[in-house]
Amino acid sequence: MNEEITVPLLIIVAVILISQSIYLFIHARKYGHNYWFWGIVGLIQAPMPTLAYLIFVRKVFHKKNPEGMKE
Repeated sequence: MNEEITVPLLIIVAVILISQSIYLFIHARKYGHNYWFWGIVGLIQAPMPTLAYLIFVRKVFHKKNPEGMKE
């Protein structure tokens, strides 16, 4: 099993990782989080850093009670 990684695949992966890193950097900076950390972590792997940022830092998936307050 001698599979080589092709150049177009490397370019696609690089574009995905760089765009994810830029998104995390800008978004974390806008909301006052540790933006350098999230920018660097975004270069390592996709899509787990983005999901971790949205779930644990931004708390996107929190339920709201009927009065509109977060629980």
